[in-house]
Amino acid sequence: MHGRLFSDRDLWRLIIPLAIEQVLLCTVGAVDTMMVSSLGEECVSGVSLVDMVNNFIIHIFSAIATGGAVVASQYLGAKQEQTARDSAKQLIKTTAAVAIVCMIITETFQRFIIRGLFGELSDGVMASSMTYFRITALSFPIIAVHASCSALFRSMNKTNITLLSSLISNIVNVAGNALLIYVVKWGVAGAAIATVFARFCAMVMLLILLTNKNNTIYITLRNWGHANWILVRKILAIGIPSGIENGVFQFGRLVVVGIIAGFGTTQIAANAVANNIDYFGCVVGSAFSLASITVIGQAVGFGDEEQIRYYVKKIMTMAYKAHIIWNIILFILTPFLLGFYELSEETTRLAVWLIIIHNGFGMLLWPMSFVFPNVLRAMNDVRFTMFASIGSMIVWRLGFSYILGKTLAWGALGVWTAMVIDWCCRIICFTWRYKSNRWRKYAFPKSNPQVEVTPQQKALS
Repeated sequence: MHGRLFSDRDLWRLIIPLAIEQVLLCTVGAVDTMMVSSLGEECVSGVSLVDMVNNFIIHIFSAIATGGAVVASQYLGAKQEQTARDSAKQLIKTTAAVAIVCMIITETFQRFIIRGLFGELSDGVMASSMTYFRITALSFPIIAVHASCSALFRSMNKTNITLLSSLISNIVNVAGNALLIYVVKWGVAGAAIATVFARFCAMVMLLILLTNKNNTIYITLRNWGHANWILVRKILAIGIPSGIENGVFQFGRLVVVGIIAGFGTTQIAANAVANNIDYFGCVVGSAFSLASITVIGQAVGFGDEEQIRYYVKKIMTMAYKAHIIWNIILFILTPFLLGFYELSEETTRLAVWLIIIHNGFGMLLWPMSFVFPNVLRAMNDVRFTMFASIGSMIVWRLGFSYILGKTLAWGALGVWTAMVIDWCCRIICFTWRYKSNRWRKYAFPKSNPQVEVTPQQKALS
């Protein structure tokens, strides 16, 4: 047996900055929304609608970046550091190219996109949406490059750098909002410019740090124009299914919000508040989800099945313990957090029940539903996770949201119950996949005679 790739200390040094980063993103995001809300309801509505579209597109960039992180981690595990560096270049160029295409499309068809998704809007909301969309769409290449650089630093276990980048970005964003909204009085345009500039600062910082040759993975301008299509295909083979899965998942969430919108103001408000608090409940689990790409990816690249199984058990055990402790703390703080919202007694009572459903069942189900699929992705088993997640979303979450929420008139409680059913289905699928050992043909393709490996791939893998 080989020595362990990661000590317990290594794992916590990887995970703790990721957890802090997720909490920071959640907290500062709420502060950012509060600052924009001072512009009035039409401005807040316009910005929130565009943010839904932007988040949908950003998930595509993040999925491709995940593909790059898996490839880079596997090459690092295989001690093929030069190939890992080459994959870094290909990842940055690929995500930047996709982002430029998305930017051109959104800048050209932004009015059509907004009307197609959200229908007829009031003049004020439409004007705010157009202004915010036009400016923030310019940052798509910036977001893509930043996501790629962050993924590469995570693959090197340097999550403290991504935490620093996130901290700087959020400080600049809040300061920029304060200056451009309250002092210069640029309104929605000021909020958009502050967001773009903050993202630009974070991207430049990571790019500069990524040129440091003391890093295991670093980039240089040498052969920058050369495209290694074998590596690009490897990245996209993981990134595209993940992107489709994330895209359908985000679209499904929009459909669910649409269903809840028909239940009345009380249920809409309770759902919105519960979502905000429940997002905090997922931040620790999300950190383990990101960390699993690095840990399992390197174990796969190392080519030792015993190491893979050891770290799957290790990561999931740590994830469950941390997730449960965090959500118990959140349960205790729930009355305090609800105090920040001016809600009626009925709305507060419903919000509490929704939080209990999400965080209560989530303590048992969330890590296996959302951390474990990233474990499978790190093993290159991406198509199964895509089909299982999409199928479960359509049949159980969307289907049962309609049946329980509308047909049986359970309202928001029915929709959130359908979410738990979706989680259970995902767990059954992912557990079966792991126990069946079918992931092995993707993690160890050369050992499986049914998997064709080209001579070029043999040289690179």
